[in-house]
Amino acid sequence: MDDLDTVLDAVGPRLRDLRRSTGMSLAALAETTGISVSTLSRLESGLRKPSLELLLPLAKAYQVPLDELVDAPQTGDPRIFLRPQRRWGGTVVPLTRRPGGLQAFKFVLDGQRGTEPDPKSHEGYHWLYVLNGRLRLVLGDQDFVMGAGEVAEFDTHLPHWFGNADEHPVEFISLLGPQGERFHVRAKGGRPG
Repeated sequence: MDDLDTVLDAVGPRLRDLRRSTGMSLAALAETTGISVSTLSRLESGLRKPSLELLLPLAKAYQVPLDELVDAPQTGDPRIFLRPQRRWGGTVVPLTRRPGGLQAFKFVLDGQRGTEPDPKSHEGYHWLYVLNGRLRLVLGDQDFVMGAGEVAEFDTHLPHWFGNADEHPVEFISLLGPQGERFHVRAKGGRPG
């Protein structure tokens, strides 16, 4: 029963994070789902246990599968089912599902140049690898434009922001690790025989 309680206790904060990431207010969500603001608030704060009758309209409003709201433990299927999400002016695909430790994401940002940088800092260490397009990276008071094949790594205590460098889409891999963790490259020198 402890596993079930753990899963259910995590639903409220997950719902709050999902609502905030979409920029939706409790009032707007209540209007969309037909669930009262007070019930939504109690659900997000963990004062109300989630039920199917509450989660189904929320999954529909957020356009995500029900199991993503609950994040139930895997049932033995080793395949990873990627669930793209619309965030930060583009599509974000989580490539890992393990809580804590190293997290990997693939970003595809729509061609929306002109967004004003708003650098933020947080715990962790970040690596970026640009696959296609041009990525603008602001680190502290420095401003970089990265092209395909370029890599950046930085401590996330340093205020940072990234977005499109021009009006074309940019595609990149983002790895976010715990504070103090560093990327280790192991390669042999010299030319192949």
